Amino acid sequence: MAELNTSDNGKKRGHNTRKPLRVDLTAMVDLAFLLITFFILTTTLKEPKMMNVAMPVDAEPGGVAASRTLSVVLGRGDKAAWYMGEIDKPVISPSVIGLDKGNLRKILLEQSARIKREQKKEMIVLIKPSDQSVYDNLVQVMDELNITQNSIRAVVDISADDVAMLKKDKIYN
Repeated sequence: MAELNTSDNGKKRGHNTRKPLRVDLTAMVDLAFLLITFFILTTTLKEPKMMNVAMPVDAEPGGVAASRTLSVVLGRGDKAAWYMGEIDKPVISPSVIGLDKGNLRKILLEQSARIKREQKKEMIVLIKPSDQSVYDNLVQVMDELNITQNSIRAVVDISADDVAMLKKDKIYN
């Protein structure tokens, strides 16, 4: 039981003795703990970060032209390789870029404009994370796609040919 006592230290005033004042603080302590518990349980500590992913409804008839497809293969050390088309017969040969200097944005803007100009369609971006890339790199690529307003994208599994290319470029062990 919590209480607050005050005393006169045994001093007498005149012929009357004063009784010490006693205040019971139990209710106030209970209220304080109830308020603390309420605020702890109802407070959101951190909002989760989520990104909406739209799944394709129908595939294009006849498949997707490889000349419209840009692949971004994520390696280690904040580096990635990109190429247009298929890995065994690329339209634009693979090239290694750093993800931290805005290089990817420039490539996305240039290639998207080229495809719109030549084919009158939007570019398709395939993101292929390797087992040596970090999650932050995938988020960086998705952010760059949002900034460049590229809406057709997919995160796909990396192939053995892509891993071989990363090894050749020394961004995969």
